[in-house]
Amino acid sequence: MPNNNVKSVAMEYLDKPISECTNQELYYILLKIVQREAKLLPVNNEKKKLYYISAEFLIGKMLSNNLLNLGIYDEVKAELAANGKSLDDIELAEIEPSLGNGGLGRLAACFLDSQATLGLTADGVGLNYHFGLFQQFFKFNQQGYKPDEWLIEPTWLTKSDVQYEVPFARFTLTSTLYDLEVLGYKQETRNRLRLFDLDSVNADIIEKGSISFDKTNIEENLTLFLYPDDSDRNGELLRIYQQYFMVSNAAQLIIDEALEKGSNLHDLDEYAVVQINDTHPALIIPEFVRLLTTKHGLTFEEAVDVVSKVVAFTNHTILQEALEKWPMNYLDEIIPDVANIIRGLSDLVKHNFPGNDAVSIIDNNDRAHMAHMAIHYGFSVNGVARLHTEILKNSELKAFYDIYPERFNNKTNGITFRRWIMASNHELSEFLDEKIGRAWHHDADLTGLYDFQDDEEVYQKLAEIKATKKEHLAEHLRITQNIPIRTNSIIDVQIKRIHEYKRQQMLALYIIKKYQMIKAGQKPKTPITILFGGKAAPAYTIAQDIIHLILTLSDLIQRDPEVRPYLQVEMVENYNVTEAEYLIPAADISEQISLASKEASGTGNMKFMLNGALILCTLDGANVEIAEKVGEDNIYIFGRSSEEIVDLYARNAYSAHDYYHREAIKPIVDFIVSDEMLELGNKENLRRLHTDIANKDYFMALIDLEEFIDVKEQMYADYEDQEAWMRKVLVNIAEAGYFSSDRTIREYNDDIWHLESNYQTEA
Repeated sequence: MPNNNVKSVAMEYLDKPISECTNQELYYILLKIVQREAKLLPVNNEKKKLYYISAEFLIGKMLSNNLLNLGIYDEVKAELAANGKSLDDIELAEIEPSLGNGGLGRLAACFLDSQATLGLTADGVGLNYHFGLFQQFFKFNQQGYKPDEWLIEPTWLTKSDVQYEVPFARFTLTSTLYDLEVLGYKQETRNRLRLFDLDSVNADIIEKGSISFDKTNIEENLTLFLYPDDSDRNGELLRIYQQYFMVSNAAQLIIDEALEKGSNLHDLDEYAVVQINDTHPALIIPEFVRLLTTKHGLTFEEAVDVVSKVVAFTNHTILQEALEKWPMNYLDEIIPDVANIIRGLSDLVKHNFPGNDAVSIIDNNDRAHMAHMAIHYGFSVNGVARLHTEILKNSELKAFYDIYPERFNNKTNGITFRRWIMASNHELSEFLDEKIGRAWHHDADLTGLYDFQDDEEVYQKLAEIKATKKEHLAEHLRITQNIPIRTNSIIDVQIKRIHEYKRQQMLALYIIKKYQMIKAGQKPKTPITILFGGKAAPAYTIAQDIIHLILTLSDLIQRDPEVRPYLQVEMVENYNVTEAEYLIPAADISEQISLASKEASGTGNMKFMLNGALILCTLDGANVEIAEKVGEDNIYIFGRSSEEIVDLYARNAYSAHDYYHREAIKPIVDFIVSDEMLELGNKENLRRLHTDIANKDYFMALIDLEEFIDVKEQMYADYEDQEAWMRKVLVNIAEAGYFSSDRTIREYNDDIWHLESNYQTEA
């Protein structure tokens, strides 16, 4: 690091030694060091380039990850420590970028890391939101909302001189492009995350003390919030404005960069491949057609042919309500030229597949199906776990699979080991280095741990590492959220976006059962701490009720001196990547309790297994492949199969009422509206949720509840035999290598993108 050590840069910018700098000042110094080092690396620039377009990139704090990928983390940490400073404390000064919310965005962030690490010419493309979804807080056992601001100096963003005009029906807006450097692990090149923004966005239009704003004032609100509330017409229109702004900028950028490299645009697929991350960027298909025909002289037929060889589609959902369908009159109002192109694309489909309404782009209600358009006019369609892909092929998208079987493929998700163990769990990472060497940094192969299956010292060390991470979590929660937790307890974690199919209510029902058991004298040998994290969309009423139930149960247990020593329930405020980096390494148990056939993949399950937590799960999404890797003795499985659930939905054969009246279930559900709960909680929230579970239960929490309770009790009992537990932990860590995002990205590249690689095994 010539002239880039912390001491020299601190003197250059602040004219004072490290020991006299504040943590905020040192964060600024370290950011400058990273930016300087990054600029020394050339941007990957092979002939063909991937553009990974996503509505969200949940990248998390960047300082440690960048230091790690540059190969200077240990050096910087040691220099700071020698001057009485802690890198961990300095990281507290960093604000987490609010560019994503859930698994879709976190996956995109992992993929960017792996693309750069593998030396691929690849950029992410999205929007530069000024505020995240919202900053969550809890008051009166309810979720509250504050704007989640992150664009505060110093920032990792670099403003470029790239601008484009984006035409809407009533006006044309001029974009500004910002770049975030994306560094691969010890690589000699770099990529970028390219984020488009509007200079006219104005935070002053947000109503004081809320996240509400004038949704019609597009010039001032377009990139204001990630996922603005779309529960009304104006909110839906704003989503379309956002999506079109994103893809129009992306398409113009892609065409310009291809032309600069010598493309004649008829051969665009030799210069560019576009991976659209779910349906949000699907409008890039008609936008490409518009640009190629109106600005570059191609015929409609030629443009369609070109685009169909450039765009690939990742499907992330099985839920029909999550597959976007835009009313054509909305598109006519906002982007009429693009709407007409969509009609032309739809007419081609009708001509090619007459009478096959299941594959129409525009349905009988005059709505345009984004997923249908992406499948017809893309060359690849992939699911994100083997079970998910099979469900798409055999059920949800069967009509398309019958037409285009060669386009369908599976790419089981993965996670980046750089963030999810090397940065967030130094203790475990260093232990692995000691035992199996450092090759796993590059190949993610942890199976060398099997050499120590009978080594009691290894089990003891794994237990010590877990205890250390529990201490770190406890200190973090005490300082940041004033939540005291017992470090001698079983740490049991469910961190997911709040949604009925994720079935947080099922774990809440178990908590009720455990509360009743303790009150009846059945006390656990080891105290239990159950931690939740996740946000609910403001318009998602039942999800709000689930949060209220969890918080009210937490309150009830905290007030009960008979139960409190044995059971603690907490919901972590404003769950994000930073909170995950504390929760996941500390967890003993990972709750992956979706309704089988509804979870596309999940990646939290992979992060937990890598960090030595055992999984309690339904056989859904990637849980199926994890179970195959670790073996059924090393994972805790419950619940009906995906085939059974799909059949019940098909026959409309599930009756919540029948399960509710079972002797083992009714007392648990009715506790939601018991006197003690209604005294502490909001009667409307609790009664509405009780009614919903007892009579509707659309995502079938009750069908698996009794088995869930039994398996969960067995899991707690098994924890008491720590040697046997640690044997299971070792197997989970040893088998986690398959779930590296490096493997996933290699598969994408081998099967879909076909990019050249500048990969360096050790730079």
